[in-house]
Amino acid sequence: MTPKAVLFDAVGTLIEPAESVGAVYRRIALAHGVDLPASRIQEAFGRIHAAAPPMAFPGEPAERVAALERDWWRAVVRGTFRAADSTVRFDDFDAAFDGMWRHFGAAPAWRLRAGAERVLARLRTAGLATALVSNFDGRIHGILAGLGLAAGFDAVVLPRDAGAAKPEGAIFALALARLGVAPAEACFVGDHAEEDLAAARRAGLRAIDVTSLATLEELPERILSPRQETP
Repeated sequence: MTPKAVLFDAVGTLIEPAESVGAVYRRIALAHGVDLPASRIQEAFGRIHAAAPPMAFPGEPAERVAALERDWWRAVVRGTFRAADSTVRFDDFDAAFDGMWRHFGAAPAWRLRAGAERVLARLRTAGLATALVSNFDGRIHGILAGLGLAAGFDAVVLPRDAGAAKPEGAIFALALARLGVAPAEACFVGDHAEEDLAAARRAGLRAIDVTSLATLEELPERILSPRQETP
């Protein structure tokens, strides 16, 4: 059955950093008295980010969520440098973090994966609804607009909207409700084995591993001429 809607992950699926986190953090840290190899920062970031609690704040008033998201990222950045080298000391950590926060909140820090715009346009031309379901913070709206991708979605659902982050089913359920489709009528496209693919299947959606595609351009045919996906 051809689905009525396609939900997408963001980072690693439709967009990716234009420059590695390690390289950006190193450059900004150097200006604040910390000299560490980009590779060491990158490795530490991967560990700390993966171990961080969900960036979801159920029950918090909407006006506080943006600050809580920023605090979440501050803890991740602080933890990254401590994990990379516990002896380093910034001359002004808050200023360094502010530079990192602003950098990755701007569209030029990101690039579209090849074919992203064309894939969304083709799916919408075929009559399918589209949504972004991401664990990103609220800065994603400006990033999507700056990359020219915002108009490609009927809905954008983040942890701040659902009070839950992937792999929790609530974030998928909210996206489906906003599109007006049932789980069996939708598929989810992502790259993370647990947060995207396994979680989407548990929520009742068909899951497509974007890493199984040679290019994103293959996606519309995979969706419009569906085959059984490997569990």
